[in-house]
Amino acid sequence: QVQLVESGGGLVQAGGSLRLSCAASGIIFSRNAMGWYRQAPGKQRELVARISPGGSTNYGYSVKGRFTISRDNAKNTVYLQMNSLKPEDTAVYYCNVDPITPYNDWGQGTQVTVSS
Repeated sequence: QVQLVESGGGLVQAGGSLRLSCAASGIIFSRNAMGWYRQAPGKQRELVARISPGGSTNYGYSVKGRFTISRDNAKNTVYLQMNSLKPEDTAVYYCNVDPITPYNDWGQGTQVTVSS
């Protein structure tokens, strides 16, 4: 059974930084592309960053240049460094494999709130 445990969220002022972590188990982590997703109130969940098994990265337009995704395969952990945060980054952040399917399990997520 896949387990995903996100942490590191919190309340931060605009312009601040946070580093999210996600510990994964129940998957062959090193063979999977991983993604960070977020869901703001009233909006659909969206992929904001992904990292391939080999470390290649891709970012959504709204976060490019501000967020950095990384992974530690020895620790089965994926990270999201978020800098220059904006109020519109406020959301619950989740990690999961990429691509996802309707059958994927999700963790509890971690709340990020950016005040103006």
